[in-house]
Amino acid sequence: MDIRRLDLLRELAERGSVTAVADATGVTPSAVSQQLKVLEREAGVPLTERSGRGLVLTSAGQALARSAADVAVSVERAMSLWDRFRNHPSGEVSVLTFPTFGAAVLPSVLTELSEVAGLVVRAEDLDPDLAEFPALTADYDIVLAHSPVGELPWGGRGLRVTPLMTEPLDIGLPLGHPLAAKSSLTPADVVDEPWLGVPAGAPFERLLHAVEQQTGRRTRVAQRVVDMRIIEAFIQAGHGIAFVPRYTSPVPEGVVLRPLRGVQAARSIVALSRPDVAERLAVATVLDVLVSRTARLEAEHRAAAAATPTTAAITLPPKPVE
Repeated sequence: MDIRRLDLLRELAERGSVTAVADATGVTPSAVSQQLKVLEREAGVPLTERSGRGLVLTSAGQALARSAADVAVSVERAMSLWDRFRNHPSGEVSVLTFPTFGAAVLPSVLTELSEVAGLVVRAEDLDPDLAEFPALTADYDIVLAHSPVGELPWGGRGLRVTPLMTEPLDIGLPLGHPLAAKSSLTPADVVDEPWLGVPAGAPFERLLHAVEQQTGRRTRVAQRVVDMRIIEAFIQAGHGIAFVPRYTSPVPEGVVLRPLRGVQAARSIVALSRPDVAERLAVATVLDVLVSRTARLEAEHRAAAAATPTTAAITLPPKPVE
């Protein structure tokens, strides 16, 4: 069987339609359909069947698509071994980031990788719903994703998951707020405050629900905002309090952060890749730098917190990552 036809079958399994496969591979839908028919003749069993106006995979097609993924991993692993032998991680790597992580980590990552001859990194930003992160690996080599700790929205998708950081989410308060005098807060301290929340139904809304469960009282959401810069501006102006990432969100003047005790307020940050893509030396090189730079950012924040008084340990803007 031709590897390129196997790749088309795998793309159909991932993307769900011939049109989407054609768009992704730069060929016409009719060309995709013809290649799939040739593959079906080679396999000797039906691989696709009509469903409405589109095609879906049969059980045999699904099995062969999984095998196609294994073949792709083996091919990329062999090519990676050769690249490692030549010590030459060249090529273009596409990275999709969400805004806070992109601003905090990617500049230093790109600076370090700019010294690798022949390696080009193309970064884009987006902050999709959790369910959308896995699907984006079809279009990007590395997808930087985040989720509430304890949730695994990308589990069972066959993706390579590289853990980067578990980031605490602290309570952001305006300078001079009565609660800012405390070194840490409890759900009882914050439940009656006006909150700056996320859109209704968003995964991180569960943090407010956890505060409600701990106290038996309802929270009041004054504003619902996605962009962290807007949230911090609202905090600064005294319009409410909010959960703010401790490491990846520069704290503006006039805002202080305090940890919340009694609620698991944290997010898991990972890098997602297709398993064959992760075998490429260029992609592995980018992942290695992401891991090291993220660890450095976290270590710098912890060192800064240990060197300052407890009540002010996390009120300072983060140091830039070199």
